[in-house]
Amino acid sequence: MLNLKSHSSHQILLPNYKPYISGGRNASFAVTPTFKSVRKRENIRGRRVSSTIKAVKTLNENPTTTGAKAVITVQQTVGGVLTHLGLSRGLDDITDVLGRTLLIELVAAEVDPDTGLEKPKIKAYAHRRDKQDNETYYVSNFTVPEDFGEVGAITIENEHHKEMFVESIVIDGIYGGAINVTCNSWIHSKFDNKEPRIFFVDKSHLPSNTPSGLKSYREKELEILRGDGTGERKTSERIYDYDVYNDLGDPDSSDDLARPVLGGKDHPYPRRCRTGRPTTKKDPLSETRSMSMYVPRDEAFSEVKQMTFSAKTVYSVFHSLVPSIETSAIDSELGFPHFTAIETLFNEGVELPEQKSTGFLTNILPRLVKAITDVGNNILRFETPELIERDRFCWFRDEEFARQTLAGVNPCQIELVTEWPLKSKLDPEVYGPAESAITKELIEREIGGFTTLEKALEQKKLFILDYHDLFLPYVNKVRKLKGTTLYGSRTLFYLMPSGTLRPLAIELTRPPIDGKPQWKEVFQPCWDATGVWLWRLAKAHVLAHDSGYHQLVSHWLRTHCCVEPYIIATNRQLSAMHPIHKLLHPHLRYTMEINALAREALINANGIIEKAFSPRKYSMEVCSVIYDQLWQFDLQALPADLISRGMAVEDPTAPHGLKLTIEDYPYANDGLLIWDAIKKWVTDYVTYYYPKANLVQSDNELQAWWTEIRTVGHGDKKDESWWPKLETPEDLIGIITNMIWVASGHHAAVNFGQYDFAGYFPNRPTIARTNMPTEDPNDSEKEEFLKRPEEFLLKCFPSQVQATIVMAILDVLSSHSPDEEYLGETIQPYWKDDKYINAIFEQFSGRLKEIEGIIDARNEDSSLKNRFGAGVVPYQLLKPFSEEGVTGMGVPNSISI
Repeated sequence: MLNLKSHSSHQILLPNYKPYISGGRNASFAVTPTFKSVRKRENIRGRRVSSTIKAVKTLNENPTTTGAKAVITVQQTVGGVLTHLGLSRGLDDITDVLGRTLLIELVAAEVDPDTGLEKPKIKAYAHRRDKQDNETYYVSNFTVPEDFGEVGAITIENEHHKEMFVESIVIDGIYGGAINVTCNSWIHSKFDNKEPRIFFVDKSHLPSNTPSGLKSYREKELEILRGDGTGERKTSERIYDYDVYNDLGDPDSSDDLARPVLGGKDHPYPRRCRTGRPTTKKDPLSETRSMSMYVPRDEAFSEVKQMTFSAKTVYSVFHSLVPSIETSAIDSELGFPHFTAIETLFNEGVELPEQKSTGFLTNILPRLVKAITDVGNNILRFETPELIERDRFCWFRDEEFARQTLAGVNPCQIELVTEWPLKSKLDPEVYGPAESAITKELIEREIGGFTTLEKALEQKKLFILDYHDLFLPYVNKVRKLKGTTLYGSRTLFYLMPSGTLRPLAIELTRPPIDGKPQWKEVFQPCWDATGVWLWRLAKAHVLAHDSGYHQLVSHWLRTHCCVEPYIIATNRQLSAMHPIHKLLHPHLRYTMEINALAREALINANGIIEKAFSPRKYSMEVCSVIYDQLWQFDLQALPADLISRGMAVEDPTAPHGLKLTIEDYPYANDGLLIWDAIKKWVTDYVTYYYPKANLVQSDNELQAWWTEIRTVGHGDKKDESWWPKLETPEDLIGIITNMIWVASGHHAAVNFGQYDFAGYFPNRPTIARTNMPTEDPNDSEKEEFLKRPEEFLLKCFPSQVQATIVMAILDVLSSHSPDEEYLGETIQPYWKDDKYINAIFEQFSGRLKEIEGIIDARNEDSSLKNRFGAGVVPYQLLKPFSEEGVTGMGVPNSISI
C-alpha cells in the first residue's frame, strides 16, 4: 500500500400507453398497455397508467360537452416523492388530501373563429391517485365543450410548497384520441412564482405554422426563458442568459488567485450562462464565487433518481476525495521514488485519512474507494487500465507513442507537414531565431533507407505534433512557478510502409531568458544509453504538452465550452415546439451542470487543471489564446477538420467523399462512419420540415437563433468570414450535423478513453516538472542524470499528489452512467406518434448498430496495425454503445460528464 506520507442501476418497466377509440363521440375509451424496458428517465416509452386511467365515458347529461381525463406522471426525487422536507411536507400532504395539488388548464390550439379571441381555458384540479416504483400519478377530470377543438397546450400551477418533477401528461377523452405532452421539467411552487408553467403538446410547428391560439403562449414562454438580464439568478429559475468567464479567479481570497476575465477584446472566449452574482471587492470585473453554481432549473439533473451518477460523483471527487488525497501527503512536491511505487496505486492503494466523507465516497465510488475494515482505514485503490493490463511496458515504446497520435485519447492534433524548413511565426526579436533545429540532414539520416526529404514531403509521409508557437510565449511565465517547467515543442513522424508512424525527432525550445539566448535542442531515437534516456525525457515533455492541450482544447474548449452558447441560444430563441429545438434537445442536455462543476473545481484558480496540468496557472489564459487563433465553427465538422490538418483530401469516389492521408487512422475511419450516420438522420429530419429553401430564410426563430450564436454566444468572433450562412436546408443540415457531432462523437473520442490511456500516468504525464539535463546543466545535475537516469525521469513526472488526483478525476470522467443515453439508441417520447420520424430514426438506429459490427471487424483485422496487434488496445472510443463504467466505448447523445 502506498502511503503518501511514508516515502522520503436500476431499470424500470413501464407500459406504452396507447389509447384507442371505438365508436362515435359518445364512445368509451380503452387502454391497451405494452411493456417495454426503459434505460433512462427522459427516454420513457410509456407509462404505468393502467391502474390509474380507467374507461373514460363521455357525459351524456349535456350533449354539447365531453368528459376528458388527464394523467400527470410525477417522478420521485432523491428527497422524496416531491422533494418535501419538514413543515412544508406536512402542508403538502394536507394539500393532497384536500385535492388542491395541481391546477391544470387546457389551452385550445385555435382562437375562436367568430371573435378571433382565445377560447376560455378548461380548468381542473389534479388529485394524487397512484404510485408505482419511483413515479406518482395525479389525475384530473375535465368537462370540455364540443366546440373547444384541438388541445394545443397545457398550463400547470403547482399548489404544493415545493417544486416537483413532472415527466409527462396524457389526456384522453377529447375528439381525436389521446394527447401526449412530454414535460420532463421541474414545476416551481406557486408560492415561489405565481406564473403557471406551460407545456405544448407533442407536435412540432415552425413559427409560421403556429396554431392561432398558441402564438402568444409561444412568444411569452421564450420571453420568460430569456429573462431581462438583471438580478442574481435563483435556483428555481429557468432563465438562460450570457456572461463572460469572470468567475474563475478568487481575488478577494488572495492576489495569487486573481485571474483575467475570459471573453472580450483582451481574452476572446465563448460565453457561459449568466448567474448574476455580486462582483468581488478587489476586482469589479470579476464575479464572486459560490459553492453552488446556478444553472437553469431544467439543466440540473442531480436530484432526480437515475441521474445522480455523473454530477454527484464528479462533485464528490472534487470536494471530498481530492482534499483527502492532498491531506495524506506531507510534501505535495514529492515524486515517486521508483516505478514499483507507481504500481502500488493499483495493487495496494493509497491510505486516506479517516473522514466522514470517505464513507460517502465508498458508496458512490465502489470501483475506487475500498474500506479496509480490519484496520479501520480507507484505501484508494485504482483498477489497472486496460492499456497496462494488455502490455505493461507499452508506454516505454516508440511505436505505441506514435500509434496513440492516431488511436489514443487525443487523435485530433496530428497534422501533415506541408512546408520545409519548419519555421516559427512568432517574433524572432522576442522569442529567438524562427527556423527549427530539425534539419534536412538529420531527417534523412533517419529515413534514408526509404526515401529523401523532398519525396517524403511530396508523398505526404511526414507528420507533426506542433506545440511550439502555442506554448513558447508562456515558457518564461510558467518557469517562475514552483515545481514545473515548460518548453515549446515539435515532434516529427514518418509514415512507414506498414501504415504505422515512426517518431523521427523531438525539438524542445526555450526562448531567451535572464540574459541567456534562445535554447533549442533536437532529440532522436538512438542506440547509446545517454541518448536513449534523453529521448525518453523529451517524450515525457511532449506528452505533458499533448495532455495539457488535450484537456484544455480538444476536450474542454471544443466540446464543453463551445457548446454552452448553443444551449443558451436554443432555449432563448427556439420554442419548445420548434422542430429544431426537439432535434437538438437530446444533444444539449446535462452539459451546463457539468460545465458549472468544472468552473467550480476543475478550471478555476488553483483547481485540478492548474494543480496538475501544463501550463498550470496560465492554463485558461492559454485556452483563450488558442480559441482566438485556432477555433472556427466550420472546422469542428470532422471532414473539414481532417482536411484542414492535411489528414484527408476531398475525393468524390472515396468512401465518405474523403481520401485519408493515413489509411489506417482509427479516429478518422470510425468517426466518419458516425458523422455520415448523423448527417443522414439530420438530412431526413430537416428536409421533412423544410422542403423549400425559403422556409429556412423566413423562419424568424431559426434566424434569431443562428444570429445569437454568432454575435453573442461566440461574439468575440462575430465578424469572422468563415461562419456558415443559414439560407437553405443544406446550410441548416451542415450546422446541425456539426453541433451533434461535437456533442456526441467528438466528445466521446476525447473523453471516455482518458483513464485507459492516462490512468497509468507514465504513458501520458500531465505535467513535466524538471528541465532537460542538457539545458544549462550544473555538475550535480549531470552526475545525477548519468548515475540514475530513472530517478531523473521520475522527478520529471507528476508528483505523487498530482498523479493520484488526476487518476481519480480521469477515472470518473471516463465512466459511463448506468442510465446513459446513447446516440440513436432510443427515440425521444415527443416523436413517438410521428410515423415518418419514427421511420427515419429506426434507420439511424439501425445504421449505428451496423457501425458497431464494422468497428468490431476492424479491430480484428490484422492488416490494420494501428488498432490490432500484440498487446494493442483496440480502438473502441467511437463504438456507439456501451455498458456502464469505464469501458472505452460508447457515444452518448450529449456531453453528460
